Amino acid sequence: MEQVQTDMVAAMKAREEARLSALRMIKAALQKHQVDSMKPLDEAGEQQILQQLVKQRTDAAEMFRKGGRPEQAEKEEAERVLIESYMPVEATEDEIGQAIDAALAETGATSLKQMGLVMKAAQVKLAGKRADGKALSENVRSRLQ
Repeated sequence: MEQVQTDMVAAMKAREEARLSALRMIKAALQKHQVDSMKPLDEAGEQQILQQLVKQRTDAAEMFRKGGRPEQAEKEEAERVLIESYMPVEATEDEIGQAIDAALAETGATSLKQMGLVMKAAQVKLAGKRADGKALSENVRSRLQ
């Protein structure tokens, strides 16, 4: 939150309207959640909100492309990149694979019915890194079949 505020001031001074607009949107989302929950946000909560914002931008860009509005899609993509700059680094394919292997060994899962256990264990192993849940889920599913 403090970093967003600092960057907002810098964007105002540099007269970067697009960046300033995106930063204001991030700050508003964080503050809204803080007010709604009536307690201060921890880092995990902030990351979860930022992840939601990234997903919204990705979905919106896809819809704009389908609707024949590439300039609006580019704007959404630029906002997504800015939001991602405040998130932890993305986990590599190797790290994801190692986390799934460790989770499978730890849980002893052999069927798709145990996929939830493996997902939880893999997410714990990937703590501190960003991993796409959908891709992680598909990877776990393919290994359990």
